[in-house]
Amino acid sequence: MADNQTETIAFLSSPDSFGAPDPVDRVETHGAFVFLCGDTALKLKRAVIYDYMDLSTPDKRRAMLMRELELNRPAAPTLYRDVVAVTREADGRLALDGAGDPVDWVLRMRRFPAEDELEAVAARGGLDDVLATELGHSLAAYHHAAPVRLRDGTRLIADILDELDRVFAGFPGTEALRLHRGWSAGARNALDRHADLLKARGQTGAVRRGHGDLHLRNLVLLDGRPVPFDALEFDETLGTCDLLYDLAFLLMDLCHRDLRRAAARVLDAWLLDFQGRQDAGLAALPLFLSVRAAIRAMVLLQTDAARGMPHASDAEVALLLQEATGFLRPPPPVCIAVGGFSGTGKSLLARGLAPHVGAAPGAVWLASDVLRKAGRDNTAPLPDAAYSATARGQVYERMMARAGTILGAGHTVILDATFLDPTRRTAARDMATALDVPFVGLWLTAPPDRLRQRVAGRRGDASDADVAVLERQLAAGSGTVDWRHLDATCDAGATLSAARAALADATPAGA
Repeated sequence: MADNQTETIAFLSSPDSFGAPDPVDRVETHGAFVFLCGDTALKLKRAVIYDYMDLSTPDKRRAMLMRELELNRPAAPTLYRDVVAVTREADGRLALDGAGDPVDWVLRMRRFPAEDELEAVAARGGLDDVLATELGHSLAAYHHAAPVRLRDGTRLIADILDELDRVFAGFPGTEALRLHRGWSAGARNALDRHADLLKARGQTGAVRRGHGDLHLRNLVLLDGRPVPFDALEFDETLGTCDLLYDLAFLLMDLCHRDLRRAAARVLDAWLLDFQGRQDAGLAALPLFLSVRAAIRAMVLLQTDAARGMPHASDAEVALLLQEATGFLRPPPPVCIAVGGFSGTGKSLLARGLAPHVGAAPGAVWLASDVLRKAGRDNTAPLPDAAYSATARGQVYERMMARAGTILGAGHTVILDATFLDPTRRTAARDMATALDVPFVGLWLTAPPDRLRQRVAGRRGDASDADVAVLERQLAAGSGTVDWRHLDATCDAGATLSAARAALADATPAGA
């Protein structure tokens, strides 16, 4: 039986516990209470017992808080301070870090402004392409540093499916249970299809001790940089997972909030930093997204029960389970190539198109300018040698190699390059044909004077093409282009609409 924490909760809800006159705000989850006052946050583990988490005694709660501190301090050293006791003093009163015997324990953290939480940033429309890309790079660095664990990736997911079955069975007669049963069968079929892939990834470094709970509420801007915090500490098995499964929680969360464009940018940046080593794993991403949506639904049910508010989240639980089912039915992949002279807006179109095509969160954007600068400052010009014929050929080869792997994994790609050389255009189409994947080539056009104006006005762009480069392109020409021509002279929105219409005409329904 779990401890009664009523007195401790009342104490931590009082400004006296903080030694400050400010009011105390309280946030509740299914496993913790967080008390906020002034520049301090105190986290108290809730005295609960779930199948996967036992916080029934002060000693167990202290151990979990210590593990939480250990896991999170490397990524957010300015945020995590220490673990301190709530003590019973000689006069019978409770104190924070007093001289008496401990009755419970709290994790002491630096409080950050609520508006710096990524959830709040996203809610006010601040999760733009720049921040989403930076977030993807930040999480790639986090995952690069995560300790490798040699585990059977199939077994890890199977155990989670078993746990979900047990938890949902504890809510008999509900719509959630009915939806879960239908979803669970599909998830197990998907797991069977990808079993060999997941086992192999577990033996080649893709399974690591990751974050485990990577969604918008567990990301914050610290000194203007997106930083993960509140990693899952209560179960080393659940915290050990495939890196794409770890990332999938955030991607699912963004899709659930109708922020697929941000999700696509996060995924692009993350994949870029792994230089193709995670591309084949995209075959399992629909399953990973689906499981993450089901877990979110489960946690909502448990949180409502813990707060004595059953059915409060029924509508969102149903939506999440419907989304979980939808993730298991991804559309077939398509190879999309966007070409044209510098300044036609290829990257602008590709970024706008990506979230609308392919499996969630959208097509993977492979841009020659970005691939050329992988691992470097995107805005810093490269030396002329980086644009020699040999160097350009190597960039195209890397782009095609990655595209082949991603398409083979069932994910749509958008190839973004000038494609002025007819042999490059042929190579892109031939690759798609060899993989039995539909190919759609989009050729952007605009008057030369308009292109000169755009290229001259570029700032903070991955492309190093200047007006002199454009003039050489125009002089050399592109030969006859049999791709779908789109006028990109004026409105980017109109170009995007035309591109989507062209795709609808050229690809099977549902692609």
